[in-house]
Amino acid sequence: MMDERKQTEKSEALQESLPENAAAAEKKEDKSSSKLEIYDWVQCILAALVAGVLIFLFVGRIIGVDGSSMVPTLHNGDKVVVSRLFYTPKNGDIVVLQTGTFGGDPLVKRVIAVGGQTVNIDFEQGLVYVDGNLLEEAYTNAPTRDREDFRGEITVPDGCVFVMGDNRNASTDSRSDRVGMVDNRRILGKVYWILIPGAENGEGPDWSRIGSVYR
Repeated sequence: MMDERKQTEKSEALQESLPENAAAAEKKEDKSSSKLEIYDWVQCILAALVAGVLIFLFVGRIIGVDGSSMVPTLHNGDKVVVSRLFYTPKNGDIVVLQTGTFGGDPLVKRVIAVGGQTVNIDFEQGLVYVDGNLLEEAYTNAPTRDREDFRGEITVPDGCVFVMGDNRNASTDSRSDRVGMVDNRRILGKVYWILIPGAENGEGPDWSRIGSVYR
């Protein structure tokens, strides 16, 4: 009789402990699940960082704008994202190019005409024509008055571009003999967007300018 009572007590104690064991096991499972989730997030973040580095190295690069020749589109101190991947120059593109002048520093200009096209400028009216068609240039800071070394209508050689700054009267570009026609092989890439705007007249950056340069 005594043995039966002891067995009953053991059975009852075992049954009471089962929920506690189940709860403990569930807690362990929750902890393991949380650890796996954190591990997955860490892997995703590291993969994104590696992808970003690879894109930066092989697809795009960040270049700082020096000077005011592209105002109002780009300002001094702007940090812009540039890429040459699968790039062919087209009219209206903003590009970074290496001319060998100005100490070898890269220049940022807009493509006005490509190989085979003709360029003419009416400096009295401040108007630019490509293949006899007037350009609608809402992006410029002022009409084109500065002749520099421009001598009249010119045809752009194949494999080259004719470039100008948006700040037409404060830009040294293809109108000048110092720059002239730019070989496509000297183009480092197309400017796509402003990553970090430069400071405005000694004040803080205008963060609303972040984004595409082709608005």
